[in-house]
Amino acid sequence: MEVLVLNAGSSTQKSCLYNIPSSSLPEQALEPLWEGAIDWGRSDRVELTIEANDRQRKISLNTKSRSQALNHLLKTITQEETRVLDNLEEIDIIGHRVVHGGTEYSQPTPISPEVKAAIAKLIPLAPTHNPAHLEGIEAIAQILANIPQLAVFDTAFHSQIPLAAAAYPIPYDWLGKGIRRYGFHGISHQYCARRAAQILDRPLNTLKLITCHLGNGASLTAVDKGISINTTMGFTPLEGLMMGTRSGSIDPAIGIYLMREEGFTVDRLDRLLNRESGLKGIFGTSGDMREISEAMDKDSDRAKLAFAMYIHRLKMGIGAMATSLGGLDALVFAAGVGENSPRVRESACQGLGFLGVNLDREKNLAHPVDADIATTESKVRVLVVHTQEDWAIASECWRYLTHL
Repeated sequence: MEVLVLNAGSSTQKSCLYNIPSSSLPEQALEPLWEGAIDWGRSDRVELTIEANDRQRKISLNTKSRSQALNHLLKTITQEETRVLDNLEEIDIIGHRVVHGGTEYSQPTPISPEVKAAIAKLIPLAPTHNPAHLEGIEAIAQILANIPQLAVFDTAFHSQIPLAAAAYPIPYDWLGKGIRRYGFHGISHQYCARRAAQILDRPLNTLKLITCHLGNGASLTAVDKGISINTTMGFTPLEGLMMGTRSGSIDPAIGIYLMREEGFTVDRLDRLLNRESGLKGIFGTSGDMREISEAMDKDSDRAKLAFAMYIHRLKMGIGAMATSLGGLDALVFAAGVGENSPRVRESACQGLGFLGVNLDREKNLAHPVDADIATTESKVRVLVVHTQEDWAIASECWRYLTHL
């Protein structure tokens, strides 16, 4: 079964092609036959990067058309040194990551005019992502019109969060208007929970897990028996943890004050909280944890403060998730920071001994991948999982076509 995955962002487009046996879905992620990426960051052109057959190819295009760039990218699947298929019609299904599906979509869903209308309706809640998803869906429909497309929603995994956790303490009528906590990074959190169960060699429906997706965007999820029962992100991806450039949760009156007393417009406030806050806001130069860690080693006070604030809020979130679960079997670190920063993992675990967390420092420093880095006597396992959203989407496509 040939499965093409499209993961569209505001400034990048990642694509993968997998060949999955029709008879059974492998327990562990397969390596893609072909990987392609589009970088929309330049003002005058787009940059394509293709990897296949142990080769990498880079292409620069003088276009800003998403359809033209995607068409050019997909042609490399059947061309020259990156050829892995004879014809694009060999592709069986195309899976799209969609950040926001609202309350309507709690399962992967075939793309239809109704689904596209729902994605468009939710653009105000995911303004940097949902438009890109729609453009990718429309572009694929023009290029590969006869191949089914499946939307896999980032919010779907959180659709079973209890109402007491999902509703905000504002007038009840607003709940009926869709003002509630949705949660995000659901594809990653679900993948990490399933992978944790494999690593621990225990049924997922017996485990209480906290999955920590720590990248430029960051969120925690309390997973009880395979179901998300609480998460840190909310109505939008701005709520929750301190992130790379996002503030996370702050006193909402700060926004009111800035608009009333400092003359902030809505757009200026949005930019401040989403692009100029978080680690970048405190450190000043960047929201990249690698740069902050390097600056800490050079005794930068602002880097030290940014890191301390990040860890403080991360540990607060872990405590809240543990309280929701009423116990904990494993703490799971994933995504760019979670997978690659031993300093963050060690600092986050310090002081969690009362929960039963005991980190093995040598294992933590040994570049772990899909590994348990807790001491043998630790009551709570500490895992590092390489999150693979593209494989998770491909797996959902396989389940859809095989009706499993």
